[in-house]
Amino acid sequence: MPALAISPLPRPLCTTLLALVALLGADAANAWSLSIGAASRRVYLHVGNGTANANNGTINRVEVNLTGAQLISGTPQAMSTNSTQSQSLFDGFTTCANPASQILIGASYRRSNAGNGPASATLSVTSPASLTTTGGDSIPFSQISWTVSAPGSNAPNVIPAGTFNGGQQTLASVPANTYIENCHRFTYANSTVPAAGTYNGRVTYTMTSP
Repeated sequence: MPALAISPLPRPLCTTLLALVALLGADAANAWSLSIGAASRRVYLHVGNGTANANNGTINRVEVNLTGAQLISGTPQAMSTNSTQSQSLFDGFTTCANPASQILIGASYRRSNAGNGPASATLSVTSPASLTTTGGDSIPFSQISWTVSAPGSNAPNVIPAGTFNGGQQTLASVPANTYIENCHRFTYANSTVPAAGTYNGRVTYTMTSP
């Protein structure tokens, strides 16, 4: 679950946490934006640590540790992750060379023929309005944004960069028999000075084909 921890300013550290939920279907993946073979209708998605052709319940966390001086500076802060997934689950290509600061996201949609389901599937992400503490304090989820990359790819923005909006956001339309993948690097805007506490929330990535 996404979380954000803020310590009182006199103390040395403040922490921002964001945990990402991986919803998995069943199929393999590849690197960037590639055509894959037709097969029985299915969708596949992995966010961070995943397992090819199987579900994986891992919830990866994204976080940043701030000093009091950093907190009050208002300077955006890069976030680190606990992901260890650097290689594509399809072909083993190293898409995210530094998983400690990147989350690998990959999705595919397959169908066997033109009459076997819609022409595309949809990748989306849903975030709550705020990260909150047990005491009721909150920080808007829009304080967290991401950039994307895919070294060597001809389509590094196939899943685009963006900012969480406290609701559902469509990220990409995935054509039939296509796999897309890139690395997401998260940033905490640090444009507010919240009350002390641990702020929690969760974002959910979803792949759907009606």
